[in-house]
Amino acid sequence: MYAIYVRHLALPGSGKLSLFTMADVLTCVLPLMLFALLPYRAVAQTYSHVTLGSSLTAVGNNSFWVSPSGEFAFGFQQFRTGGFLLAIWFNKIPEKTVVWSANGNYVVQRGSRIELTTDGQFVLNDPEGKQIWSADFAGEVSYAAMLDTGNFVMTSRDSIYLWESFDHPTDTILPTQMLNIGSQIVARFSEKSYSNGRFLLKLQADGDLILYTTAFPTDSVNFNYWSTGTVGSGFQLFFDQSGYINLIARNGSKLYVLSTNTASTKDFYQRAILEYDGVFRHYVYPKSADSSRGKWPMAWYPLSLIPANICMSITARTGSGACGFNSYCELGDDQGPNCKCPPGYSFLDPNNTMSGCKQNFVTQSCEKASQEKNQFYLEEMINTDWPLSDYEYFEPVTEDWCSEACLGDCFCAVAIFRNGNCWKKKIPLSNGRIDPSVGGKALIKTRI
Repeated sequence: MYAIYVRHLALPGSGKLSLFTMADVLTCVLPLMLFALLPYRAVAQTYSHVTLGSSLTAVGNNSFWVSPSGEFAFGFQQFRTGGFLLAIWFNKIPEKTVVWSANGNYVVQRGSRIELTTDGQFVLNDPEGKQIWSADFAGEVSYAAMLDTGNFVMTSRDSIYLWESFDHPTDTILPTQMLNIGSQIVARFSEKSYSNGRFLLKLQADGDLILYTTAFPTDSVNFNYWSTGTVGSGFQLFFDQSGYINLIARNGSKLYVLSTNTASTKDFYQRAILEYDGVFRHYVYPKSADSSRGKWPMAWYPLSLIPANICMSITARTGSGACGFNSYCELGDDQGPNCKCPPGYSFLDPNNTMSGCKQNFVTQSCEKASQEKNQFYLEEMINTDWPLSDYEYFEPVTEDWCSEACLGDCFCAVAIFRNGNCWKKKIPLSNGRIDPSVGGKALIKTRI
């Protein structure tokens, strides 16, 4: 049965609360009171406040607290594999798109519970009572609330936010949310896995906003593949109420515009996410068919993205590049990486094209390289390269010379020939890309 608490309403984006008027109470509460008389079995609860002692148990996709408007929910989402994610999501769209999660690196099982304890702790425990996650804050909590901004907050008796999900983002930011100096968001591992992945966006202490590859599986940074170049001046990344995403200076002036907006936050749900493919995208979703006006699909639609070409942006001395090792990146229609395997290779994980590729043939014996030379051939790929994977370089040479040099060398997996230059590449191949700007050709060695 719905438990209805009508005490205070949190104003979006502020740490202050305002009282309902009696007219507001009667208008909002009477229909729900009448509806509450009907028999039903819903676990979802419409709260302005989540009181001390309240809890949710992971039993399905119907265990959550909703914001006053119902646009956002906090609770458990169940995966097809049976595990549960403690998350915040858009609640009025079929996709139930997640915008924040507490336990992406450690999915919990049925029977796990999130509780706002009577002594003011907010703790996620597994079915055996082991603590998986907790909100870290100082001060005495009076209640918690899921706000209409998508921010879940722990609030003191004096209406001060002691903890808020907006201060602990995962991979997404929402309108009215900001990233301060030292803050970061980390892409998830794959489309279906919410564990930390291979990319992060960080507002550094020096004021520069940077997209990095990570030294996966750690979150330490590896390679800078995009930045605002605002060293000494960047202060906050702000997703404002109008839907614009700006890097601002300490005095409030705009330093860098990451995304302009052609859709209002009144008529469109909005989010900006660093996706698992390393691209930072600003999405909008019509709140109704009237908002769409036939011009927008009733789905998430990208307004902008950074960087423009992820395939050509990453050329790191360590790590696999935009795609996995031994694969190559082709820019897709969504301006994201379309990861593919070269001839003679297949994906390590067919369900994750960013996992990298493996050879499907017995490699050339170094003891019998010359004898086995005729058992291999070179497959040609135009405008393809794996920069920084080379171990030998020759110039000026012909293409035939380059081909023969690779075929007779057991270490050579790929030869790159371009304008009389020849590079021999070794396994694992990294930074793979195919693009008209690359030029030349790759000669992929595979067994006949």
